[in-house]
Amino acid sequence: RVQSDTRTRVRKQVTSGKKTTKPTKATVKQQQGKKGPLEMSAKKPVPFLRQVIPVTKKVHRDPRFDDLSGEYKPEIFMKTYSFLDSIKKQEKEMVQKQLKKCRNMEQKEKLQQLLNRMTQQEQAQKKQQKLREKELSLKRQQRELAKQGKKPFFLKKSEKRKLELAEKYAELKRSGKLESFLNKKRKRNAIKDKRRLPSQKNL
Repeated sequence: RVQSDTRTRVRKQVTSGKKTTKPTKATVKQQQGKKGPLEMSAKKPVPFLRQVIPVTKKVHRDPRFDDLSGEYKPEIFMKTYSFLDSIKKQEKEMVQKQLKKCRNMEQKEKLQQLLNRMTQQEQAQKKQQKLREKELSLKRQQRELAKQGKKPFFLKKSEKRKLELAEKYAELKRSGKLESFLNKKRKRNAIKDKRRLPSQKNL
């Protein structure tokens, strides 16, 4: 009788859809323990990209715009890296020697291009150095005027350009390259004028 009663009870529970066994307190404690896995509720949807371990974001530091690197001063920079000028000079001499010995035309062209680039960089560096020296001399003059109690004067960009052009012409006159420079400039201006003029098709 007892066996038949238990069977009928189980059949009724299965047919009605009720759970036969409930999780005991011991099993729940075991799941919620430290060593047990993390339980996620099935009601809330799990996100696609889940952050498992918190990662610290890398902050990139640009030394050009950072205060930690200090203030850029061209005078100090030129003094500290003055040894590079001697290295560049040696490299230029090596390229010149290779160019004299080289017989291959393609290699010779490459070496010539490299030599031209080196000379252009050297000229640009000298030009920048001269401009810095001029700016420093102007600053000294202004400081002296301020010490004397006079009002310091500040040159405009247009005035600075005029002074630079005058010095450039003076240097070209000394070297004897003024005529060739002027001829080139005339040709460039003539080409520019031709471009600006309306073409015969448009007329």
